[in-house]
Amino acid sequence: MKPIILRTSARTLLAVGLAASLALTAGCAKSEDDASDDKSAAGGDAGQAVSEQGGKTCAIGAYGGKKLDLKDATVGFSQSEKEANPFRIAETASLKAEADKRGVELLTANAQSQFSKQISDVQDLIAKGADLLVIAPLNSDGWEPVLRAAGAKHIPIVTIDRKINATACKDYVSFIGSDFVEQGKRAADQMIRTTGGKGKIAILLGAAGNNVTTERTKGFEDRIKEKAPDLKVVFKQTGEFAREKGQQVTEQLIQSKPDITGIYAENDEMGLGAVNALKGAGKTAGDVKIVTIDGTKGAVRGIVDGWIDGVIESNPRFGPLAFQTLDDFTQGKKVGQDIVIKDSAYTKDNAKSDLAKAY
Repeated sequence: MKPIILRTSARTLLAVGLAASLALTAGCAKSEDDASDDKSAAGGDAGQAVSEQGGKTCAIGAYGGKKLDLKDATVGFSQSEKEANPFRIAETASLKAEADKRGVELLTANAQSQFSKQISDVQDLIAKGADLLVIAPLNSDGWEPVLRAAGAKHIPIVTIDRKINATACKDYVSFIGSDFVEQGKRAADQMIRTTGGKGKIAILLGAAGNNVTTERTKGFEDRIKEKAPDLKVVFKQTGEFAREKGQQVTEQLIQSKPDITGIYAENDEMGLGAVNALKGAGKTAGDVKIVTIDGTKGAVRGIVDGWIDGVIESNPRFGPLAFQTLDDFTQGKKVGQDIVIKDSAYTKDNAKSDLAKAY
């Protein structure tokens, strides 16, 4: 027997999410945060976290297609990257758990970090009868073949974590994810605090070709220029969001810039690779300040151990909000074209007590 599913409007979902977030925050340790004085607790669930629906909305009448009952639908989920990355593990687990909870059939595919495979994967999900699609895009560009195939069958698409360069409410329904520019700003604030606003810093860039890298870089660099002109970015190179590559790049960095003060890694895996490189070079914890983005257990443990100075969370638990968005949309309700999850942060003040909340 399928479980009874209670449906709420997008406005009600937002109110419930706000109440849950406030309750969660009241019971958890607080952390330092950005200049906006936000003090959210670490380790929130995207289904409970505060979300801000963009001013523009989408309804099924404008997108095309017919209403359907989510419990009778088949949802296809395309994961972009190898699940050696804790973010991707948590992301996929959240989608599967919510599908199980709702009694919804979920078809899954993993592109193994190959964009051509991801395009084929999604086309295969459509061929297998997916009525709706949730996509974690590897790249932002190049989605035209999928959009044509889905559009021909009026299959609603929700993207999570990364955007695709297409038209909302025409080519896809909604994007659900973090404010990546804001994440970069908050990482810069943490770097300024831990370095005193002076010195030479390096940026380990994420993979090219997606909005996450571009926006996290912009937020960080803009904030540094605004608040700490004596903190100079002297090195930038991609670590491709991978630990091994982050280690290789940091090894090169140590050779070319031995007086480096801090490293901003645009995800935890690269930051942990940087830690390995510093250890291999005979550095001690704290010699080079490291700030990362994600919120994995390994990185938060790095704060406890003294090797990492701050982690800005990027919440991967998209399952509840993704399925609620699809549920509302397929019932004819308006949903936000941009649904922004509020992320928390880990610092030396809360890393030890909140380690269990990291993923």
